[in-house]
Amino acid sequence: MFREQKLNILLCCSLLYALSVLRPSEGISVTTHHNIHKRLGSDVTLYCGFWSSEYVSDLTTLSWRFRPDNSRDIISIFHYGNGIPYIEKWGQFRGRVEWVGDISKHDGSIVIRNLDYIDNGTFTCDVKNPPDVVGTSSDVHLTVYDRIPPVGAGVVSGAIIGTFLGIILLIVGGLYLFRYIARRRARSETIFFKGASAAERGKASGKAGTVSKGPVLYATLDQSKSGKGASEKKSKLSDSKRDKK
Repeated sequence: MFREQKLNILLCCSLLYALSVLRPSEGISVTTHHNIHKRLGSDVTLYCGFWSSEYVSDLTTLSWRFRPDNSRDIISIFHYGNGIPYIEKWGQFRGRVEWVGDISKHDGSIVIRNLDYIDNGTFTCDVKNPPDVVGTSSDVHLTVYDRIPPVGAGVVSGAIIGTFLGIILLIVGGLYLFRYIARRRARSETIFFKGASAAERGKASGKAGTVSKGPVLYATLDQSKSGKGASEKKSKLSDSKRDKK
């Protein structure tokens, strides 16, 4: 009985020690570019970076695979293992692949030279760093063009939306300009009509003044005539008196 209890205690201690020392490996993370566009005959660098919770060692492996567009075939073009890079010596990439990465710096990049149209497709980078082997690979799509770079659907849709917005802005600006011109013209016409009415009122008052001066002038003339008649009568009376004497 005592022996069984002692054995159980030892088993529990061993389990606790294993749980405290050993830890589950975290998932490895691999990153690449998403899309690359290159001209015909040029070179391209396919970047592959990775992060791992374990130290990099000779057990670390890295591989590049290629799947052409409109095809399900997968071609192995590069492999790294035991600290040595292995470049495939056959197939369409023969003599065109170069290892430029550094595993100690978590870099698994390669260069493909003298690109051709048959290189259009998806390249996949996969990294394993035991015991950290859980994770997903990363893909990058390569498009080889001749002179004019291909235009993506996003660029086309962006151009259409930009053109549509530009047309709307032009219409709105034209409407505001038309309303501004119409308001300014109406304001100038109002000022003109006000000035014209004031001038007409001035002319009317001037005419009334000339008409009102008429009776005054006639009255003045009548008074002068009456004065002259009275003075003539006085002179005649004085002359008659002198004759009588």
